[in-house]
Amino acid sequence: MSNAITFGTDGWRDLIAEGFTFPNVRIVAAAIADYVKGAYPGDRPVLVGYDTRFLAREFAETVMAVMQDMGLQTILSDRDVPTPVIAFAARERKTAGAVMLTASHNPPGYCGIKYIPDYAGPATKDITDQIVANVRRRQASSEPLPTRRVSEPGFDPMPSYLAWIRGLVNAEPIRKAKLKVVYDALYSTGRGYLDALLSEFGCEVTLLHGQRDPLFGGGMPEPAVSQLGELIATVKAQGAALGLATDGDSDRFGVVDTEGRFYTPNQVIALLLRHLVKNRGAKGSVVRTVATTHLIDRLAQHYGVLVHETPVGFKWVGEKMRQEAVIIGGEESGGLSILGHIPEKDGILANLLVVEMVAVEGKPLKQIWADLVAEVGWDPSNRRLDLHLTQAAKDAVLEHFVERTPDAIGGQSVTHVGRADGVKLTLADGSWILVRPSGTEPIIRVYLEAASPSELDRLAAAVNETVERVAGGPALTPAH
Repeated sequence: MSNAITFGTDGWRDLIAEGFTFPNVRIVAAAIADYVKGAYPGDRPVLVGYDTRFLAREFAETVMAVMQDMGLQTILSDRDVPTPVIAFAARERKTAGAVMLTASHNPPGYCGIKYIPDYAGPATKDITDQIVANVRRRQASSEPLPTRRVSEPGFDPMPSYLAWIRGLVNAEPIRKAKLKVVYDALYSTGRGYLDALLSEFGCEVTLLHGQRDPLFGGGMPEPAVSQLGELIATVKAQGAALGLATDGDSDRFGVVDTEGRFYTPNQVIALLLRHLVKNRGAKGSVVRTVATTHLIDRLAQHYGVLVHETPVGFKWVGEKMRQEAVIIGGEESGGLSILGHIPEKDGILANLLVVEMVAVEGKPLKQIWADLVAEVGWDPSNRRLDLHLTQAAKDAVLEHFVERTPDAIGGQSVTHVGRADGVKLTLADGSWILVRPSGTEPIIRVYLEAASPSELDRLAAAVNETVERVAGGPALTPAH
């Protein structure tokens, strides 16, 4: 059994029975409880939620036992629950935050645990640093932790959440449009949430994979094009206006148009920024991570909106959303939230806003995208590549880009170097490259954006050539 407990950008994830074991979960639960007891009044409860994964509820009951033995009140969700729903409940019910058992979009063999403070967004670095320190102290301690589990009647967070979302979505144009929509719940937590609201708003809804399956039908609960073959086929067969999907804990979204074309999170964030400003008259700034498309910047300039760039991870986006009025905050990996909502990714709301946009515009999604591109005069291509390297090669590549940052790459001069998260090289033609290490694997991720697919290929080839030279061999594997 592995005793390594490593926190990434949003909590701890590991293979069930390998690293994600009941003893390790007890340690993390105690570490979170240590933080909560020092940060909140003793009369505030901690909410506990879980997704559809194998043993997720049993892990949640274990967390409750540990926290109750440490003097905290805990309240369990009555069924598997989306992360944005338990986050919203943590704020609404005036709690000491929530603990969510989920591995999000990861393969079925994984589970995870994260702490969501009472402000309803991802725990910021100062909080996770304290929790990690508590984990290390607990690992070094011989203090026993309870081996029991607590099974109690749970609370239903659905009614309050749905009522809140109704206030964030303009349902009237959706009702008038009477759109045909296909929703793929991917066997996960979004079932009964997104499909219920779509039906309530007058859509003709076809639900796919709307039952719990810890194996996710043999696939992954990720709303990426590779996992959405049945959704795409159903949309095309039915002539539906839209196909929608959410991931394992429903904080990420997936969107397909009537022709079966998949829209990347980069595209959806840009589309919704335009919709919120153009059709709703929203005022404020926009926040994107360092790995997210600069199409947002061009669109923001077109509409006179200020852009903030953050490191990778929605916790940074959410932190900025708590500081000022942010129209929309998003990240290329599939998360967004909007002004007036919680500072947490919400795939349910994101999908509903796409439906609202199509209804308000009265056009197919393909045409709305064409209108956006015409407004800014730019339709970039994006790719993410993973460099699977030995630790020594990883260190060498990072040192090359950090310490000996090139003046030019792929025939383009470097006009700006950003170091907010890894190294980001902006080139003369507006294309860019981001090189950053994974926090949990011997991998370097390379994000690329260029003006066309051919330019993207050329840029990727230039990066690959550099990596081969520095690392002593090829290491680039396309991921997205």
